[in-house]
Amino acid sequence: MSAAHRKSSAPSRGKSGADAISRHLGGRVKQLRTERVWSLEALAKASGVSRSMLSQIEREQANPTLAVTLRIAQAFGMTLGELIEMPGATSAVSVIRADDRAFHYRSDKNCRVRTLSPLNLEKDVEFYEVELQPGGMLRSAPHFEGTREFLTVQKGQVRVESANDSESLRPGDSASYRADVPHAIVNTGKGEAVIFLVDIYR
Repeated sequence: MSAAHRKSSAPSRGKSGADAISRHLGGRVKQLRTERVWSLEALAKASGVSRSMLSQIEREQANPTLAVTLRIAQAFGMTLGELIEMPGATSAVSVIRADDRAFHYRSDKNCRVRTLSPLNLEKDVEFYEVELQPGGMLRSAPHFEGTREFLTVQKGQVRVESANDSESLRPGDSASYRADVPHAIVNTGKGEAVIFLVDIYR
């Protein structure tokens, strides 16, 4: 490919990318406005962007400035990145951060339970990290029929109870048992116990 051809192709690619973003933005604004049952006038009032400009953006007839796009994003309670997010542009890896308290299922002086699986998977499969202080326990009522729990002890000593059965476990031990009956995990050691627990619903 000649230098001349390389130079002429760059603006075309840039224009194509800008057009794609503009098209996506128009549809995205209209979708968000419709979901909130907002009129163009309501969005104009919330964003400070004129009704005519918003209409042109939704009809893909205008390429708004960064400042205008930011005002629209703020009206929806979003960041600029969230508003213009392109399908496939973000990672397909879902991450739960250690300090995300939305996933702290239970937290008290004797027991802390943190959800490690996406919340949308609940009632299918659930993955937890359980920390038990000495003497602490996690007692549970029967789950749905057919539910089983699988656990691995990372640290400490625990006793697993399922109905009338019980087993003692040490670090590295794993167990599975019925969870559609009364069941419990009890810290029987002198130090903290850490367990990874999986619930599978059938």
